[in-house]
Amino acid sequence: MSGIFDDKTVLVTGGTGSFGKKFTEIVLQNYKPKKLIIFSRDELKQFEMSQRFNDKCLRYFIGDVRDKERIHRAFHGVDYVIHAAALKQVPACEYNPFEAVRTNVIGAQNVIDVAIDQGVSKVIALSTDKAANPINLYGATKLCSDKLFIAGNAYSGKAKTRFSVVRYGNVVGSRGSVIPFFVKKKQSGKIPITDKRMTRFWITLEQGVKFVIKCFELMCGGEIFVPKIPSMNIIDLAKAIAPDCEFEFIGIRPGEKLHEVMIPKDESRHTLEFDDFYVMQPNFYWWKSNNWKDGKKLPEGFKYASDTNDKRLTVEELQTMIEE
Repeated sequence: MSGIFDDKTVLVTGGTGSFGKKFTEIVLQNYKPKKLIIFSRDELKQFEMSQRFNDKCLRYFIGDVRDKERIHRAFHGVDYVIHAAALKQVPACEYNPFEAVRTNVIGAQNVIDVAIDQGVSKVIALSTDKAANPINLYGATKLCSDKLFIAGNAYSGKAKTRFSVVRYGNVVGSRGSVIPFFVKKKQSGKIPITDKRMTRFWITLEQGVKFVIKCFELMCGGEIFVPKIPSMNIIDLAKAIAPDCEFEFIGIRPGEKLHEVMIPKDESRHTLEFDDFYVMQPNFYWWKSNNWKDGKKLPEGFKYASDTNDKRLTVEELQTMIEE
């Protein structure tokens, strides 16, 4: 890895989450940052994280992305920001819609405004496959957040701050994924399955973090980066975790899709393909068309979806990923 974070001040919003902890681990192993700031709301999670990571470069800031004044203080002197803070649980966002808007939309705008005001160099916001053609509030707020961050490059103007987005699928081992739920249900001998046809994209935490770091090195500002990652059928997922259990089919839940999409057909027209990722380019006058001149244009009608993805994850491969 190149030394992009060496002698730099890096801040992660929502830094006590699964991504933040893995990012901290990888950064401390491979880089020498001046400061690594963990910005989050929960003092207990920060305390627990400080017991695991006690490097002298680490700083723990209590704060909420809803609080613009606190972000102003936290972003002072920061070079790079990863915006990982969000309300992510689909049912919770459906039941508490404006709370999701406050964190995922207004919080995103606060991060953008303050990053520009404080002269942050680069910002990457984490997105989700649910932001593509959203059918639930969580996905809708993340689509709104994505568009805010891309347009943030126009707000920044001649200032040095640049914004990009990284969009990927379900994370193996994260607290919010179905895998810990299946592991828990395994003890009962029965695994609840929504629909046997369901498919999802999967990525490991380490893969996600390393891809985000790579995007910091590549970004011009304005891109949505999408990694090429495998898909898996929900039945195969259940077999990998609980091969001896009975499956109980309970039906698709409200706000849930049968298959996930990361690049919709209408957005593939301005998307370029590379060996291991896609770059969705913005449709704005300020975007320079030669920023990514080496990419391959996608065929008309292309859609990057979990059911048509030609990269499939086997039961054995998922078991290895879970063990790792």
